[in-house]
Amino acid sequence: LNMKVPYTKEEIMDTIKLVLRKNKLDSAYIRPILFYSYGNPGLVPKECPVELIIGAWEWGAYLGEKSAQGVSVYILPWRRVHHSQYDMAAKLGGIYVQSTICGVYARTKGCDEAVFLNLEGNVAEGPGENILLIKDGVLKTNDMTESVLEGITRTSILKIAEDQGIPTKIEPITKEDLFQADELFFSGTAVEVIPIVRITDGSQADSPDKEYTVGNGIPGPVTKKLKRIFMEIVGGKRPEYEDWLVYTDE
Repeated sequence: LNMKVPYTKEEIMDTIKLVLRKNKLDSAYIRPILFYSYGNPGLVPKECPVELIIGAWEWGAYLGEKSAQGVSVYILPWRRVHHSQYDMAAKLGGIYVQSTICGVYARTKGCDEAVFLNLEGNVAEGPGENILLIKDGVLKTNDMTESVLEGITRTSILKIAEDQGIPTKIEPITKEDLFQADELFFSGTAVEVIPIVRITDGSQADSPDKEYTVGNGIPGPVTKKLKRIFMEIVGGKRPEYEDWLVYTDE
């Protein structure tokens, strides 16, 4: 979008800290949004200044009480926006329209969340989450070439796995990989780490939906271990990851 951000990273970080302190938020979701403001009404923002809004609010378990027990997902018949169409390193507001429509659709199918395939027919991601799986003790996920946003939480989980001696692979994920996984989970800023225990495949619009159970139908030991360590890091209980944290105190 060729945005010229009128603030430094340090100024944005200081403002985020101020928002948290002023609102007395100890646990919150933070959403900074850069946007083109007032100016010409056309599609090309020739004289529109770039503005910044920072929102922060308390947010419980992203997918409710099922987050600990494991959630169900619906594989959509519609494909994720392709990585050849825009920069997958950016979170663009317009792309969230697809995420919202498809997240709502998955819930009409009785599932907790959606899963996108990409144009190649491989697994992409959730509406706002990365997907990771465990098979034969190996942690596997995909990357930007599969039309996903390489999330910070995803990167953190891969590092934790490496530190714990868990082998990792970055490669395309097929639907069959999901169906045959020993464990499966979402990662993301909002979801953190949420196990997936049931899959409904609705990717073929002209065929009946098919249901699959992941592993033995309950959150697996590797997923639970990675989630526990991640939450300990977020809570400041893992000094070896101190450099991952930013403190809000003045």
